[in-house]
Amino acid sequence: MQFMLLFSRQGKLRLQKWYVPLSDKEKKKITRELVQTVLARKPKMCSFLEWRDLKIVYKRYASLYFCCAIEDQDNELITLEIIHRYVELLDKYFGSVCELDIIFNFEKAYFILDEFLLGGEVQETSKKNVLKAIEQADLLQECWGCMIHLSAIQHLCGSSN
Repeated sequence: MQFMLLFSRQGKLRLQKWYVPLSDKEKKKITRELVQTVLARKPKMCSFLEWRDLKIVYKRYASLYFCCAIEDQDNELITLEIIHRYVELLDKYFGSVCELDIIFNFEKAYFILDEFLLGGEVQETSKKNVLKAIEQADLLQECWGCMIHLSAIQHLCGSSN
């Protein structure tokens, strides 16, 4: 996979993950062009299209479009399955994910994607294992927050003596 874009029906970019090195100018140009192209397509049209020297695979879930660019020899159906698996992971984590979850918790959406895909390739096929890794990271983050809070309390109590 070359990149994944998540955007709304209004064309607002909500998440972007690039697995190939491109300049910011080129990324913006690609994003603008693809968002316009995908949004212009009718709902009954195929979710695959040839674009430049790549294949674009996209799927709409509620108000969000998940759009991936793959190489010409890559399998479109596997890419659709990857998109679907990512949506399932987001649904499990957020409890029926919506656009607002992505907007207000974009770091979690990126983290989930990074646990699932590495360098544009599926890293872990088991939803259970991905969700376990995310759960452990959340627990670690909570513990870290508690340690910082405890340290601050100890510092305040120690400085008042």
